[in-house]
Amino acid sequence: MPPPLGRAAAFDVTYRPLAEPDLPFVAALYASTRAEEVASTGWPEAFQRAFLAQQHQAQHDHYQAHYPGAEWLIIEAGGEAIGRLYLDERGDDLHLIDISLAPERRGGGIGTAIMADLLGWAGARGKTMTLYVEPPNPARRLYERLGFAAEGEAGVYQMMVWRPPLTSS
Repeated sequence: MPPPLGRAAAFDVTYRPLAEPDLPFVAALYASTRAEEVASTGWPEAFQRAFLAQQHQAQHDHYQAHYPGAEWLIIEAGGEAIGRLYLDERGDDLHLIDISLAPERRGGGIGTAIMADLLGWAGARGKTMTLYVEPPNPARRLYERLGFAAEGEAGVYQMMVWRPPLTSS
């Protein structure tokens, strides 16, 4: 079940399930998140493209194998695919596997709105929310502003956790 729309609705955001025809879009989206890093290697452009395609496929396969019950969603605005949102709900945790927006949609508040909606949804259900992020990722600052705290490491990634506010009875 896709998360409810609250703040993200102001950006005309909707969600739909990922389908096979979306794979080229999500591969290009993945490449856009790593292009600067890979360009710094000095590798020939064709090699960079091949490497990013291989890395996306490896990530996709890993996600499918390790999160078989996850929600694989395409984020749309005005009927146009602008990102991906992968969520896995297990027990008392809503795990954000991945959220990515197209380069031209980054920095405009859409990601913050989606995250606020997710936190509201998790909080209303008494769930924590977890994610993994590379420490130099600029999104880390957003997660910290939203109340996530670092709580461990897994390889090059840092686990971050958000806990719902305690309510008094």
